Amino acid sequence: MNFIKLQILIVLLLATSCSLSASAQNAETTTLNAEKRVTNTQDTAISKKTKWQPNPKKAGLYAALLPGLGQVYNRQYWKLPIVYGGLAVAGYLVVFNSTEYNIYRKAYIGRINNPYPTDEFVGVYNTEQLKQIQDDYNRSLNMSVLFASVGYLVQVLDAITAAHLRNFDISRDISMQMRPVVTPVGGGIGLVMNFK
Repeated sequence: MNFIKLQILIVLLLATSCSLSASAQNAETTTLNAEKRVTNTQDTAISKKTKWQPNPKKAGLYAALLPGLGQVYNRQYWKLPIVYGGLAVAGYLVVFNSTEYNIYRKAYIGRINNPYPTDEFVGVYNTEQLKQIQDDYNRSLNMSVLFASVGYLVQVLDAITAAHLRNFDISRDISMQMRPVVTPVGGGIGLVMNFK
């Protein structure tokens, strides 16, 4: 019985010593590999200058906070006149349609409540025409607000997309071809994409 316990004890000691030596060797190998990677990274960083890559989340956030700021962050300054020109046109249309809508609405409500109207459109438009013009300006106001909102979203999406595609590789090494393919079921046409 003591002999069996002694054998088990020896086997356990050998197993732990083997695992300790293996883990020590793994630790040394890992440390050496890490040191090689650090020196290789430093060498490539010194020899090869990296291109600036904007962060798409930051670009989207900046464009959402202030229109055009995402384009400035992406260093696409030529887009600023487009963004602010679109905002100026949208703002003008919203203000113009809102003002005209309020003028014709006031005149229409005055005509409904007063049998003897004194508004500026007496003799020019009747009540039904004032109602129609008011509705037309209301529709134009709604469309102006909708287009301004869509333009705002488009400039945010443009900033995000431009940040993603800043350093996109468009070299000839990227290709797509159609080739015949043999499968276990039979022949067919396959789409082959090469990224080098």
